[in-house]
Amino acid sequence: MKYKISVVIPNYNGLELLQKNLPSVIAETKKYDESAEIIVVDDASSDGSVSYIKRNFPKVKLLKHSKNRGFSSAVNSGVKISKGDLLVFLNTDVSPKENYLINITKHFLDKNVFAVSFHEEGYGWARGYFRDGFIGHETGGEGEVPHLSFWVNGGSGVFRKKYFRELGGFDAKLYDPFYWEDVDISYRAMKRGYRVLWEPEAKVIHKHESTMVKINKRKRNVIMERNQLLFIWKNITSKNLMKKHVAGLFKRLSKHPGYIKVVFSALCKLKTVRRERKKEYKESKVSDEVIFASFNY
Repeated sequence: MKYKISVVIPNYNGLELLQKNLPSVIAETKKYDESAEIIVVDDASSDGSVSYIKRNFPKVKLLKHSKNRGFSSAVNSGVKISKGDLLVFLNTDVSPKENYLINITKHFLDKNVFAVSFHEEGYGWARGYFRDGFIGHETGGEGEVPHLSFWVNGGSGVFRKKYFRELGGFDAKLYDPFYWEDVDISYRAMKRGYRVLWEPEAKVIHKHESTMVKINKRKRNVIMERNQLLFIWKNITSKNLMKKHVAGLFKRLSKHPGYIKVVFSALCKLKTVRRERKKEYKESKVSDEVIFASFNY
C-alpha cells in the first residue's frame, strides 16, 4: 500500500537552511509519492524566507503566521491544511538521504503504529527512563533492525495523521515555543496502546540545534526544564511515580536553589496542566510503569 504524503516544515528565519535542504526534501519525497504536498509554515520570519519560497518553489504550499507562535503551533497549522494520510515532519535543518521514505511507510500497515522516527546519523532509537523522580531519555544505539522508541522527533519523523489529530496534535498551550512537545505526544500515544518505532534504513542528516543558535542559551535551558516538569505533571498518572517525583523535586530544589525559577515558570501553567491531566486519567489504557519497563533492558 502506498500512502499519500504531506511534508510539514515549520520555519522561523531559516532562509539559509531552506536554501540548503528544501530542494533535496522535495526531490526525495517526490520519488516516493509524485503527488506529495510540501507545506512550509512560516512563523513570522523576517529574513526573506517567504519571498525565497514564493520565487523558487511556487508549488510549495506556504502558510504564514502574522506573529511568532512557536514550534507546536506552526506544525499544527500545517497539519490543519494537509491532505496526506501520513505526516512527515522535518525541521529546516534536516536533509533526507536517498529514498528516505521507502523503508519507513511499511510500518503503518500495522494499525497500532502511531509514528516512526527517521534514522539520524549518530543517533538510534530513544530509551526512556524514570530516575530520581524525573523523566529523561537517551539514545539506545544504532542497530540494524527496527526498534521500539520512547519518542519520535517532531522535526524528523513520520506520524499517522488520523491518530495525531485524535490526540489533539502537539500541545502548543503547554510547550510552545519549543521542547518536549514531541515526547509528549509520543508518550500519550503509547499510553493509549499505540506503538512508536525507529527505522534504521530511513536515513536523514539532522544538524541538531542549528535552528536554535540565535536564542539565548540560558532562556532555552529554562524553557526545556520547565517543559520537562509540565510533561511529568500532565502525563504521569501513577501515584507511586508521582510520589517519587515530588521527593526528587524537593531534593533538586535543595541542591540547586536557582531551580525555583523553573518551578515558578511551570506553575504559571498549572490550570492547563490540571485540565489535560484529567484527560490522561480518563483516556490512558497503559500504565506508566509498563511503558518504562519496556525500555528497561
